[in-house]
Amino acid sequence: MIHKIGHRGAKGFLAENTLESFRKALDLGADAIELDVHICATGEIVVLHDFTVDRTTNGFGEVHQLSLSELKKLKVEGVYQIPLLGEVLDLIAGKCWINIELKGHGTAEPVAEMIQQYVVEKGWRYDDFVVSSFQKEELKRIKKVNPEIPIGVLTQASVEQAIHWADQLSAKAIHPHFSLLTEDNCREAQEKGYAIFTWTVNEEDDIRRVKALGINGIISDYPNRL
Repeated sequence: MIHKIGHRGAKGFLAENTLESFRKALDLGADAIELDVHICATGEIVVLHDFTVDRTTNGFGEVHQLSLSELKKLKVEGVYQIPLLGEVLDLIAGKCWINIELKGHGTAEPVAEMIQQYVVEKGWRYDDFVVSSFQKEELKRIKKVNPEIPIGVLTQASVEQAIHWADQLSAKAIHPHFSLLTEDNCREAQEKGYAIFTWTVNEEDDIRRVKALGINGIISDYPNRL
């Protein structure tokens, strides 16, 4: 089975990283969603891709310098709100699993704490999560805080490097850009026991090619195409 993973929800249809976009991804058949997190000035975990709010909202400034109340006043594409990670988890509870990408610095500990809370108090399992990042230090800190949390190594540069980091970090998965995938490096990763979740695959020809490689999941703006 190849998992259908909605990139920032259903980014091809609705504003990325919004509750509405995550709901749309589920409606389109996604069995997982991918999102990005930062810590805001008041310490909450907010779901947003960029380090600033400039591109996606009607505001400006760095996420880590804005309070939650300031962020909640902003509008994404004039309509939507920036969600908290907890709001997304409550929305999708039991409907799919979730890939949380650590974007901002200092996200590892609060994300690990929230995952543990949802496992202990709300009936989630650790296998309902994969925490991914390009930042090796954040992944190391996740593993140090709670070794049970599955992690994925993101790369846009080298599958071999991702495998090397995965070996060091006892990762569950590697998350390479689809352009890096070959039969040989996919075989090497899977022989070592790593799942391969590739991104961001939107075109029909590319989807067919990566499916033929036997990978484990595809992250796409258009989960209905998977």
